[in-house]
Amino acid sequence: MPAPADNHAPLRVALLSYRGKPHVGGQGVYVSRLSAALTDLGHRVVVLGGPPYPELDERVPLVRLGGLDIWAPPHPMRKPRAWELKDWIDIAEHVSFVTGNFSEPMAFSLRAWRHLRTRRAHFDVVHDNQTLGWGILALQRQGWPLLETIHHPITVDRRLELAHAHTLREQIGKRRWYAFTKMQTQVARRLPRVLTVSESSKRDIANDHGVPPERIHVVPVGVDPELFAPLPEIARVPGRLITTASADVTMKGLSFLLEAVAKLRTERHIELTIIGKAKTDSAASRAISELGLADAVTFVSGVSDRRIVELYAEAELAVVPSLYEGFSLPAIEAMSCGVPLVATTGGALPEVAGTHGETCFLTEPGDAEALAAVLQDALDSPEARDRVGRAGRERVVSQWSWRHTAERTVEQYRAVIEASG
Repeated sequence: MPAPADNHAPLRVALLSYRGKPHVGGQGVYVSRLSAALTDLGHRVVVLGGPPYPELDERVPLVRLGGLDIWAPPHPMRKPRAWELKDWIDIAEHVSFVTGNFSEPMAFSLRAWRHLRTRRAHFDVVHDNQTLGWGILALQRQGWPLLETIHHPITVDRRLELAHAHTLREQIGKRRWYAFTKMQTQVARRLPRVLTVSESSKRDIANDHGVPPERIHVVPVGVDPELFAPLPEIARVPGRLITTASADVTMKGLSFLLEAVAKLRTERHIELTIIGKAKTDSAASRAISELGLADAVTFVSGVSDRRIVELYAEAELAVVPSLYEGFSLPAIEAMSCGVPLVATTGGALPEVAGTHGETCFLTEPGDAEALAAVLQDALDSPEARDRVGRAGRERVVSQWSWRHTAERTVEQYRAVIEASG
């Protein structure tokens, strides 16, 4: 069936996400919110997802492309049993895993190709959310109109993890783990149209993946300003900070924030709420123990968006201490709630958060002392916090919403459909 010629006709979109549950990071939020916003515009979206599966609007169907689910709790990195290897894709995923690689993107892309290869008449466009596996190229060879979202190149994560590896063994393990980024680079540079979320990510995709800049189009992600809104009836707790840590990885900079909290705690009352799941044997848990912060740090997970908004309302400052961000949903969610934001200048954060002292407070990434100094200055300046909080919300409301993201994404769909003939 040919793609709709009418530029206003509803589109049928297959949206791919190799792992999409919101607690595993911003990509899960992206898939959930974007699919709902596209549906609001009248388009038909079907999400093809791998475990942990996305949490979607009830109007959006989910096709579960289950695999070996090697990383599932309570036993992540488990070794699959022989009877679980049902086909050649399972075997390929298993072989990749036992050689030390992160095998999910490759395996999921092949399962998505297998599911879609006989369904060309059912969809007008395939939109892949950063899987960048061999199956995506197989779909392209079949003639599918294909749009790829790359939030940021995972090669950045690889560089940061290797730079912070403490031992040769750890470095070797990380090199093996991130071997899948070579596949992602080869896939990315062969795709005709790539979507990304910031000018910073566009530059990094061009540099790291070798994608010509003219093929890369920037469509920022959004926020729901009616949901993520100030709650003036809730009093802010003196000395309380809030941050989001969906993954305990070097790039998120949580260790530097914990060091800054420990430094500030010697001089004043300070407490930190972390939106994320506490893990007993992680870099964060070890840092909390070593710094004596057990009674100053609280993890919160599995709560509703409404409760997260309440947590923002209780905090005097929100903090994004990342060494690098391709965009940062936590930054704009905090700003939308009117809580003043302290962020680093890593990656796209200045592009997102704006001007130091006007819409946010900025500091250099990877410097706990500098972060502590900015936090202290902001905590000591209630008038500046109020001004920055109000201006931050105005910045977000004027520039970012999921409807705006969906409308601009549809423009990209129509462009790639037209180009495919």
